[in-house]
Amino acid sequence: MSSMSWVVYKAAPDGQPGPNAVCRQSEWEEMERRSPGRRILIRGGITSEGEAERLARASSGGPSQAASSRPRPKHIYATRRWRPI
Repeated sequence: MSSMSWVVYKAAPDGQPGPNAVCRQSEWEEMERRSPGRRILIRGGITSEGEAERLARASSGGPSQAASSRPRPKHIYATRRWRPI
């Protein structure tokens, strides 16, 4: 069962916060066994890799896939000239 679930963690090379990453639960357990405490678990037991990837992007502060696929609104001042009253 653990090989079918995914985790999101924050890499912390040299004690500095790093990027979010995704791996299988079994890989996480092996990494923690070899060097405990070098990474920060954000969430484990995720049932799909896609869900884990979305969570990793969302919790990193970057744009999520849903947000990046929406059309961006045009700047409201692009076609208007500003005039003082």
